[in-house]
Amino acid sequence: MLTSLAVALTVATGAVAPVSSGITIRYTEYDIPHIVAHDYRSLGYGQGYAAARANLCAISDGVITLRGERSRYFGPGPATTTLTRAADNVTSDLYFKSVSLDGLLDQPSADVRQMVRGYAAGYSAYVSERHPTSCPEIALPITEQDVYRRVHAWSTLMTSSGNAGGIVAAAPGTTANSSLAELAKTTRDMSGPGSNAIVLGREATKSKRGIAVVNPHLPWHGDVAWDMVQLTIPGRINVSGATFTGTPFVIAGATQNMAWTGTIADAVIPATLFELKLTDPTTYLVDGKPERMRREDVTIQVKQPDGTLKPVTKPRYSTRYGPVITNAYGLELPWTSEKAYAFGDPNSKNMRFLNTMAEFAKAQNVRDFTSAVHRTQGNPLFNMMAADATGRTVYSGQSVIPNVPDSLLESCSTQLGRETVRFGLAALDGSRGDCAWRNDKDAIQQGIFGPGNLPEQYRNDYAVNSNESYWLTNAREPMKRLNRLVGSFETARNVRTRDTLTEVHDGLGKFDLTSTQDLVFSNRVFAAELTVDSVVTMCRTLPGMGNACDALAKWDRRANVDSRGALLFSRFWTRIGRNPDWKVPFDVKDPVRTPNTLNTANPVVVKAFTDAVAELNAAGIPFDAPLGEHQYVERDGKRIPFGGSRPETGTFNVIASEWDNGYHSIGQGRVGTNSSGYVRVVAFNGTQCPDARAVVSYQQPELFSRKQWITERFCERDIMTSPALKILRLNAS
Repeated sequence: MLTSLAVALTVATGAVAPVSSGITIRYTEYDIPHIVAHDYRSLGYGQGYAAARANLCAISDGVITLRGERSRYFGPGPATTTLTRAADNVTSDLYFKSVSLDGLLDQPSADVRQMVRGYAAGYSAYVSERHPTSCPEIALPITEQDVYRRVHAWSTLMTSSGNAGGIVAAAPGTTANSSLAELAKTTRDMSGPGSNAIVLGREATKSKRGIAVVNPHLPWHGDVAWDMVQLTIPGRINVSGATFTGTPFVIAGATQNMAWTGTIADAVIPATLFELKLTDPTTYLVDGKPERMRREDVTIQVKQPDGTLKPVTKPRYSTRYGPVITNAYGLELPWTSEKAYAFGDPNSKNMRFLNTMAEFAKAQNVRDFTSAVHRTQGNPLFNMMAADATGRTVYSGQSVIPNVPDSLLESCSTQLGRETVRFGLAALDGSRGDCAWRNDKDAIQQGIFGPGNLPEQYRNDYAVNSNESYWLTNAREPMKRLNRLVGSFETARNVRTRDTLTEVHDGLGKFDLTSTQDLVFSNRVFAAELTVDSVVTMCRTLPGMGNACDALAKWDRRANVDSRGALLFSRFWTRIGRNPDWKVPFDVKDPVRTPNTLNTANPVVVKAFTDAVAELNAAGIPFDAPLGEHQYVERDGKRIPFGGSRPETGTFNVIASEWDNGYHSIGQGRVGTNSSGYVRVVAFNGTQCPDARAVVSYQQPELFSRKQWITERFCERDIMTSPALKILRLNAS
C-alpha cells in the first residue's frame, strides 16, 4: 500500500543516508526509477512495484506464458511470446507446463531469495491496487515461482525453450526430411537476436580510466524489452543500468567504479544431441543395457471459439540425457524404431543467473567482476565484459557450456555429429556411457566446463564483441585455442565485428564520453567501405543503371537519416551479405581487413544489385532518397526517421528494418525487430558519480533519431535536483 512514510536522504554528497524502514522510489526524467531500501526484500519490493507500474501488461503476458496458460486465455493460435520460438500457444503451453524447477530453487543465494520474494510481493501489491489496465484478465498477482520461471526461461533461451517445438512434437515415428545444409543456414541465422559491446581501458581513453558501451539488439517488446533502473541499499549496493522486463536486479549496469556489458554468445551452442540406439520406440541402450524412457503426460486447457475450455494432453519423453527431440536448431531428427535423439541442456539445471547479477551489483573492479563469474557460474548465454575506474578491462566467455572436450568429440561424435560440429553443435553416441559429459574439478555443476577451461582476457586497451567467439576479442592479442564447443578459432569474423574493431582502433588513446557516444552513432557501413567502389564500377557496365551508379558513387558510406544511397546499398547487400563472394580470402594474419574485394563478376552479385534497383524502381523510390524517409518508426501517426542499418551491412548501430511496400518500417507489430534498443555509455571520471548516457530507442524514439541521450543521475545530489523529480514512498508490510 502507499504510505506517507518519510525517508531521510542526504542530498549534498554522493552517498545515501541509511534507511531504517520503508522503500523510496525517486522518478527522474523519462520516468526512470531510483529505488532505495534497507534490505534486499524491501529493494525487491520496490523494484517489483515499479516494474508493474511501468509494464504491467507485458509482464503479465509473460507470466501467463511461463505458467503454460496462453491457450487458456487466448486460444490456440499464434504465439507472440519472446522467450520461446514456439509457433503457437498450444506448443508454448505444452513446453512450459512440462518445465520443472524441482531441485533448482536451492541454488539462488540468500540475497537473491530475499530480492525475489520482495519483487513478487511488490508486483502483486501494485496489482491489488486495481489500477486501470488494458489487460485485466491476466493482470494477476505473481509468486516467487513466477519470477524464477522467467529467469529459467532466459537461461534456456538458446537451448530448450528456443527449441520448444522440437521437444513438444517429439513422438515415435517422426521421419527427417531436412538436410545439413539447412542446419548450416539455421545456425548462421541464429544471430538475429544480438548485441555489440565495447570496454575501453587506460590505453584507449584520454582520462586513463575505463569506458563501457552497452548496445543489445533484441525485440522491442515483451519479456526481452529493457527497463532502466537504479537500485540502492545504503552501504551495501548502489547499481544503475537496465534489466529485462519482469526480471529483478540489473542485467547491464554500473556501480560507482565498475561497469559491465555483454552480448548473446551466438558462436556457442550450449547444448548437445545424444543419438540413441533403440530396442523399441521408447527403450534405448546404454552400454548394452536397456533403459526405458520416462513418460510424462502434460495437460493444458485450450480456450474454444465459444469460450469453453478443452483439455489437450501430450506425452513428453525424456532420457538420462534430457528430453527426446525431433527438431533442433532447424535440423529435423528422426525418431524411428531404431534411433532417436535426446537433447542435453546444462542450463536446464542452472538457476544461478541472478546470483551472478547480484554479485555484479556489488563489484567495484574487474577482479571483483571475474571473481563473481567464477564463484557463481550462472551466466547462461552471454559474452560478458567489464571496465573499471582504474582503466582495466576484461572479457569473460565464462558461460554454462556442456563439458565436451575435443577428445570426447573425437571419440564419441556420431556421423551426424561430425557434420554438425562445424556449426558448434555436438551429436554424441548415447549408447556409450563413456560418451557422457565430463566433469571439471572447478565447476560447481556436473557436466559443464569449469572456469579453467573457458576464455578470459584482461587488457589495458580494449575488448569488443559482436556475438562472435572469444578468439578475436582484441585484434592486438588474439586468444589461444580452446575446446571446439567453446567457440570457433581463427575463422573469418563478420563485418560487424570488423567494423567495431576498426572504429576502436581508429580512436585508440582519444576516447572520452563524447567520442564514444559518436562511435555508437557513427553509422559507418563497413560492408560499403569494403565494396562500394567496385560495385559502382560494376554498375557502370550494366545498361540503364546510370542514376543508381551515381547515387552510390556520391553516397557518404554512412547510414544516417540524411544519407543518400544507403537504402539502395542495404537492399543490395541484404541479398548477399550473409555469404558474399570475396576475391581475397580470409587471412588469419590479417583478420580485420580480410576477406575483401567483392567478386562483382559473379552473376549472383550482379543479379542482387539489379534486383535491388528494380525493387526501388517498382516502389517509386529515388536511388538517392534520404534513408530516414524510408526507415522509421511510427508513434501516434507520426513517422520518426531512424539511422542505422541491418547487421549484415556491418553497421554498429543495428536497425533490422523490414521491407514493407517500399518502406523500411521498424517494429510495427513484428516480433523479430532485433535492433538497437537500450544503448548506454558509462565513463569513469575519478569522482563518486560516473558519467553515464543512455537512450532506449523504442521508448525515446525522437531522442534516438536525433542521436541524443539521457544524462543519467547516479548520485543523490543529481537525483534530488532533477526537474522531473517525483517521490513515491512504500511500506513493504
